[in-house]
Amino acid sequence: MLEGRPVRWAARLTPHGHDTHTYGRLRPRAEATPTETGAGRPVELIPSQKAALRVFINLADQLRIPPAEGLAEQVRTASCDHGIKRWRLHLTGEQVVSVAYGFWLHRMTGSAAEANRFAREYGALHTPSPAGQDGLAPGADATMAAPGQSGSGG
Repeated sequence: MLEGRPVRWAARLTPHGHDTHTYGRLRPRAEATPTETGAGRPVELIPSQKAALRVFINLADQLRIPPAEGLAEQVRTASCDHGIKRWRLHLTGEQVVSVAYGFWLHRMTGSAAEANRFAREYGALHTPSPAGQDGLAPGADATMAAPGQSGSGG
């Protein structure tokens, strides 16, 4: 269609842009109840958060900023309390930051509810810096806000 016409602009995706594009191609799906394991900070996720987190974990080999080490195992072995409809995980600080990044990807491709709830309940909100993303360690640009404080989520 544009043959013979000059290109007026071009874009280069940051690692966050690439991951957002990759994440946006899949939709969260429900899963069966796994068994509970692990030690760390107890975290309870609603079903939509767990589904979004599973997409993030399943894309690990395609993302430029992959999930934190051990997060996939925590997601797979999470237990569900059917009475309150919450998935229980035990996460390290690095894993909490990584979850915040996964929910940021989900926010950028559809719903902000999961990221907002996680930020409200656990004080973890991913806020990417505007420049210089190349070479950062996973979660290096995420912030940990105090519970109850608001922040921008991009």
